Amino acid sequence: MSYSTQPGDPIWTDLFTTDPEGAMAFYGELFGWTAEVSPEHGNYITFRKDGKAVAGGMADDGSGGPSQWMVYLASTDAEATAEKVTAAGGRTVVPVMPVAELGKFGVFGDNGGVGIGVWEPGTMTGFEQRGVVGDGKWEGHVGAPSWFELHTRSYDDALKFYREAFGWQDPFTIAETPEFRYTTIHSMTPMLGGVMDSSSFLPPAVPGYWAVYFGVEEVDASVRKVAELGGSVVRPPEDTPYGRLAAVADPSGVRFSLGGNKS
Repeated sequence: MSYSTQPGDPIWTDLFTTDPEGAMAFYGELFGWTAEVSPEHGNYITFRKDGKAVAGGMADDGSGGPSQWMVYLASTDAEATAEKVTAAGGRTVVPVMPVAELGKFGVFGDNGGVGIGVWEPGTMTGFEQRGVVGDGKWEGHVGAPSWFELHTRSYDDALKFYREAFGWQDPFTIAETPEFRYTTIHSMTPMLGGVMDSSSFLPPAVPGYWAVYFGVEEVDASVRKVAELGGSVVRPPEDTPYGRLAAVADPSGVRFSLGGNKS
């Protein structure tokens, strides 16, 4: 499926985990991914679906950061983006640095404390396969990252931050009620993700986070597979106007979401 990535769009995602070997086995069984380990890049893992790069992974090096799926937004100038992040009220976690000829990356905290990465492409241009979601339909999505969603207690401030720091030019508000406030990253088709006001339902001990939705052929069967492989169910499958969705966690406790078409 053909698509282009604009500055500020999700361009990559990778897993920070205490159990890289277990992760390669788990996600391989669940999504049919293969895994390539690059010793020259700190044993970084590239996950592939049908030979196309869909995600990355790295071992927890004891830095104290949370195990999680990290989302990276595209930038044509990572250093300039880092300056905008600071000016918009964010903070630097990992300063921008080159990864050989592959590109440049940095990791930041947004103004609500949620981690977000930046990737300036070199020879590694991001996802080689990505699902597309539109009008409740999931296409080209099986085993591929398909939607990226910020859950935040600081909804209005977050939208302002991402406009200023990452250049979101035309976010589109699809719901603005006390029960449901949601804005997509942009109004163009295909849409890539959004921002949800989660202040009313995030437990006090749970910080805001970026959720990555991976597309699957059948959500219910995939949820059962997660449990069989030692993972857990965070939110059981349910039909929504945006497809059939579920939230799960891998055996190390890293949560992610599953999405597909309604049965």
